[in-house]
Amino acid sequence: MKTRLSIQDRRFFINGAPVYSELSTCPEEFRGLLLNARFIQGVFDDNMAPERFRRFGRTFDPDRNTDALIAALPAWYGKGLRAFTVGFQGGGPCFTLDNGTIGNNPYSPDGSEIDPAYLGRMQKIIEAADELGMVVIVSLLYGAQCRFFENDGAIRRAVETACGWLRKLAPTNVILEVANEFDYASFDGHPVIQDEKSMASLLGEARRLSGGLPVGCSGSGGYFSQAVAEASDVILVHGNGQSRQQLANLLKKAFAVRPARPVLCNEDSQAIGNLAVAMRAGASWGYYNNMTKQEPPTAWGIEPGADDFFARRMAMALGIEPKAAGNEFRLEGFEPERCYEGKRWIALSALYPEQIERVEFYRDGRLYDIAYDDPFTVHFLSNWQQAAVTDCVPGEHWRAEVYLADGTMVSLEEIVP
Repeated sequence: MKTRLSIQDRRFFINGAPVYSELSTCPEEFRGLLLNARFIQGVFDDNMAPERFRRFGRTFDPDRNTDALIAALPAWYGKGLRAFTVGFQGGGPCFTLDNGTIGNNPYSPDGSEIDPAYLGRMQKIIEAADELGMVVIVSLLYGAQCRFFENDGAIRRAVETACGWLRKLAPTNVILEVANEFDYASFDGHPVIQDEKSMASLLGEARRLSGGLPVGCSGSGGYFSQAVAEASDVILVHGNGQSRQQLANLLKKAFAVRPARPVLCNEDSQAIGNLAVAMRAGASWGYYNNMTKQEPPTAWGIEPGADDFFARRMAMALGIEPKAAGNEFRLEGFEPERCYEGKRWIALSALYPEQIERVEFYRDGRLYDIAYDDPFTVHFLSNWQQAAVTDCVPGEHWRAEVYLADGTMVSLEEIVP
């Protein structure tokens, strides 16, 4: 293996040097962070109704999906991304489908076996990341897919099976996330996951069974468990639904845990203003774009709009690119193929969303909605989710008026294709 991850206090090291120390322009205070993104569907498949993923102008094939993610990694690495999360049971989708109708589960009902096709795709991702100098956060369990297990004993056995496979593979660039948001309601009925003491014990087992891989377990947005944090090698938190102040408060709780260890947010949102909050606090931040990165067939590249603005903010913070003097904007959701059953998810993305006071959205000349929080979406539900605009008709005229904190206004227009 070429990429050897290690941990010293609150910092991540690769091959004995703090992450980003290879960048002479990176500020000293950011060396040792592990900026990341949620690429949770990297080994995704569906055994319930795979034909429904012929959408967004693309067809879905699990192997091509994995290959496309691998092909996109060098561009992300070039912007400063050094880690990403991939889940054996995936996550979401959250906009278009009920995840309870999807069968993205590689484990046998008793947890003793894992589908070899999933293992092969995960191995390809880990090895490709290793070649680049990247870390894979391998997530073992996702709430909605745990309905396929016979009982809690099967869940424990699944963790044992996955960790045994990883031990044989012997990767040196993996962090284990035992469960994604273990406190979430989708784990109801599984006390082996939801009970804090049980999860703390499971973390210890995962560490031992995997041969000593660093372990952690995330909670839902804003949630913090002292017991789970103390049992973790990496304290994993989620920023979903959190304002910048709430995220800062969450990070304070994590940094108070002793002995010190890294704090890594591996899921937040498109609210890239939170990136600066985390980095300033000394925490690694995780970008999460529900639409482009969690709705199969996913678009793994750095897509125009929010993806691009996050990548550029990351690159500027790390000194890879010079800081842009002015703000840039994009009215999203009008891409010809980004439509599902007549629905579109419309948003205003910005390079510096912190400079925006509000965004007014006009549909055929009439005020339709106003957004005050980053990300600035139509039908805002939280910083990671929005409701769709229904019955979009080709030829509709949309305008976004962006009111900045300095008193200026910028107008953007799009036509529904």
